[in-house]
Amino acid sequence: MPKWNVVFAKEAENDLDDLANVVRKRIIEKLSWLENNFDLTAPVPLGADWSGFFKLRVGDFRVIYKIDWSTSEIFIVVIGHRSKVYKK
Repeated sequence: MPKWNVVFAKEAENDLDDLANVVRKRIIEKLSWLENNFDLTAPVPLGADWSGFFKLRVGDFRVIYKIDWSTSEIFIVVIGHRSKVYKK
């Protein structure tokens, strides 16, 4: 059982539903990997308007998330193409 738990915001669920099946599958696989291997990673922090958030790169797509260290939750906020995701 993973030490970390991935939780989706409603907007992130909608973002995921809007993606092509092949992209959706890659993102879900990457998030599953992150959930099981989070302690081995170095989260990439964002700045400016996204201060306090982190990004996960999946090809040309980005997953923006927050970390709740006290509950070991990775809270997925937004998922989208790198050209648009930071403008949401």
